[in-house]
Order: sequence, then structure tokens, then C-alpha cells
Amino acid sequence: MDYVIEMLGIRKEFGSFVANDNITLQLKKGEIHALLGENGAGKSTLMNVLFGLYQPEAGEIKVNGKSVNITDPNVANDLGIGMVHQHFMLVENFTVTENIILGNELTKSGMLNIKDAAKKIQALSEMYGLEVDPYAKIEDISVGMQQRVEILKTLYRGAEILIFDEPTASLTPQEITELIQIMKRLIQEGKSIILITHKLKEIMDVSDRVTVIRKGVGIGTVITAETNPNDLASLMVGRQVDFTTVKDEAHPTEDSLIVKNLVVTDYRGVEKIKGLNLTVRKGEILGIAGIDGNGQSELIEAITGLRKVKSGTISINGKDVTNKKPRTITEAGVGHIPQDRHKHGLVLDFSIGHNIALQTYYIPPISKNGIINYGKVSELAQKIITDFDVRTQGEDTLARSLSGGNQQKAIIGREVIRNPELLIAALPTRGLDVGAIEFIHQRLIEQRDKGKAVLLLSFELDEVMNVSDRIAVIYDGQIVDTLLPKETTEQELGLLMAGQTKNEKDVNQGDKSHVE
Repeated sequence: MDYVIEMLGIRKEFGSFVANDNITLQLKKGEIHALLGENGAGKSTLMNVLFGLYQPEAGEIKVNGKSVNITDPNVANDLGIGMVHQHFMLVENFTVTENIILGNELTKSGMLNIKDAAKKIQALSEMYGLEVDPYAKIEDISVGMQQRVEILKTLYRGAEILIFDEPTASLTPQEITELIQIMKRLIQEGKSIILITHKLKEIMDVSDRVTVIRKGVGIGTVITAETNPNDLASLMVGRQVDFTTVKDEAHPTEDSLIVKNLVVTDYRGVEKIKGLNLTVRKGEILGIAGIDGNGQSELIEAITGLRKVKSGTISINGKDVTNKKPRTITEAGVGHIPQDRHKHGLVLDFSIGHNIALQTYYIPPISKNGIINYGKVSELAQKIITDFDVRTQGEDTLARSLSGGNQQKAIIGREVIRNPELLIAALPTRGLDVGAIEFIHQRLIEQRDKGKAVLLLSFELDEVMNVSDRIAVIYDGQIVDTLLPKETTEQELGLLMAGQTKNEKDVNQGDKSHVE
């Protein structure tokens, strides 16, 4: 059989750590081939070997049947291999065209030829149904549109083989649907795709075959049509995975977080939160459901002190924390799993141990009389690494060296271990595999069962429905309704998220939940 890519017996080591151990992956022309594995299983490492970012210690790579030596990404590009990274490589204040041609500029008499480049990009955009404005600035377009720019960047360089690394991790459900259509369009036009993802539903929807790796070792390749999500999950984690969230009935008590008439603006002064009211009680998980861009980020940042409040009040456990500094809010009993783990969760060039100590480095037992006890830092780091299954060579490993999922588990461990009165979890399972998601959901429920308040922000409707005790729907900067999961459906939530008001039936029946 003819393969466009063959990775045969690939071995990649980092010191004494073996990230890829004799892995084989073969991509057919015109197929979408999923690469599935737990966080830290070695998926991105394997693809970085294919793209020339890493050099393997052993193994062979063939492109269209010929053995090749991919020494850097430029060689990969010349061989027709393009990579769409999980964390986009874009300059925010450049236009779409400027980003795409960067490093591969068209010139005319020694001058940049932006106009011709933009025409070529427009043509590619139309051919693949990407609908990208070549003159838009990156900072002004959505995350989903930025991803399309990354796809265009690979197509502009003539890629025939595209690697998608966790492409849906930052996308809304609608953007995910659109991306799947784009991928199918790429295949129709003769491209071949390797898809790295944890999301089993997407694998079942879009892939032709699946290669599973576990702890750096190839487990096998299966035909998607001949398997199912349960079997794939078992192959990935080596045990049966429970897809249903098991929890007892909530027994909420007094209010923990009270948000009243909140108004928050963006940097241009445009109101993103418009008189919002919200209450989270101790002993419950309140999920916020909404389409990305309806004020979720601004709400979380206002509550945690990362964004100024224009008007309204925020109180936590009886204390007014409106416009207080993040440390003051943390000390009021708040834990924060941030939406962007790189921007607000980690210092990437610090060790994972030092990142774990970031919230407590200045207080006992980590610190005494202004002197840090590094033995206690190590003790705390080791506990979180063990308890939260953070896959790392050790506490001294730089945070940027960990996979996205393991970075996330370290942040969650750091926040949960402090046992906060209010835990704010913004996209806590983004980029996590099914085994880790199951683990994190149980940790959130444990916090609730200890009588703590949990505010969950998620773009995954099934997560909101399964984990939450109440669901607050946000639209255009306001909470438009608060519902009980057992008394609603994903369809009803979807309509509310899209701005449709409650129908006459609901109005006539009266309010069926604790509405804020």
C-alpha cells in the first residue's frame, strides 16, 4: 500500500526520559488519521519529529515512499508538510496577510508585495471555504478565525500533508463544526491530515483511522468505523473509563459569591458585562453556559481582580472585593483555574515546582520571615505531581516543557490543594484526555461536597450538563436564565445561548429554578 507519510520505529529521548519508544504511524493519501493518547503520551513530540522541530534518536521517516531527513521545519515545508500548532504562532498587531507571508515574503523590485500576496490568500481562502479577510488584524478576529489563518499559512506554503495539534481545544462548538467541514473540504481537494485530539466524538465524526499511543509506546492502529468511543478510551488509558459523572444531590447553604448589577468594559470602553447578577452558593457547582465572546472572560477576570469593574459590586464570603487586587481576592478564599493557562496560569520559564508555589510562596510553611523554605516547596510540588498525576521528569522541569494537559493538571492541583472557599474553574478540562477529565470532574465534586462553592465556566455543553447543579446561561453580557440540568435539554440551552428568550410555556409555568 502507498503511504504519503511513514514514521517507522521512531524513538525520541530527552535525557533519560523516553518520549517516543519505537512508534510507527502510516498516513494514507486523502485520509484523516487521528493520533490519540493521554496527556504526555508523546503525541505532540512525535509530530514535532515529523515537522523537524526534534531529531529522533532512532527510526526512519518516509515521504511518498522515499526516506527523508527532516532537519528543521523548512525541510518539512519543502516536503509539503505543514503544522497547525495548538498555541498559534501569530503576531497580534500584524494583518492576516502579513502573518501568512512572514518568512516567505513576496517582493517586487525589492519591496514587499502585499497586494499580490493578499490576492493569493483570498483565492486560497475561497477555495477551501475559510472566509478569512486578508487585511484583518489578528487582534481583531476570533480564536476560530485565527486558527483558519494558521491553516492558510500552511496552504500558502504548498502543504499537501497537514498536522493539526489539538485544533479544537480553544474553539466554541459552532467553530468546531465549521473546522470539521474545513478538514473534510481539504481532503476533497486532495490533502492528507494527521489529527491530534483527545475528543473521542470528533475522532468518530471525522477520522478514517486512529493510531493510539500510551506512555510513549504505540498500542496499535484501528479503523474508526470498526471501533467505538468506549474501546478507544480503554486503549488510550489502559482501563475502562466512566463517561457519566457520578455525584450525589447537592445540598447548598449560604451564598458565597454575590455579583450585583455588574458592568465591565473592554480596553476600548465597550461594555462587555451589562448589569449582570449572579449568585453561587456553598455546596453547589454553578455552571456558566454560553457561546464564547458573550462576556465570560470579562466576568471571570472581574471576579478574580484581573479586570477593573466600571460599576456594580462583587462580594465573596461576605467581603466586598470589587476592584481589589488579585492577591487580596485570593486571600479572601478564592482559587482560580484560569481560562488561559499560559497567560494567567503559569510562568513558562519557571520550573513546575516554582509554579506550584506561586500562590503560597510568601506565607508559612513555604516562607518564614521573608525566606523561602525550598524543602517545603519541593514537598508541595511532589504532593501535587503525585496526587494529580502530573507527568513530568521532576519538579525542576520547566513548565513550558510539559504537555498542555499536564500544565493544566499542575494548575488545578495548585488551586485545589489550598482548599479555597470559592473555586473558579474556567475551562478546567480544556486539552485534557478522557481519563484526566473524569479525574478533574471528581475533584470539583469533592470541593462541592466539602461545602465549598464552585463556579464552572465551560464551552462543552455535556460538561456543563453533567457536572453542574445549576446552570446560568450568559448572553450578550447578561445572565438570561438559570436552570436545573435535570429540567432542561442541550437544545433549550442552545436556544438561550443564541439569544432566544424563554417561550410562553415557561413563562406560564413560572420560574422553575433559583434565578439570580
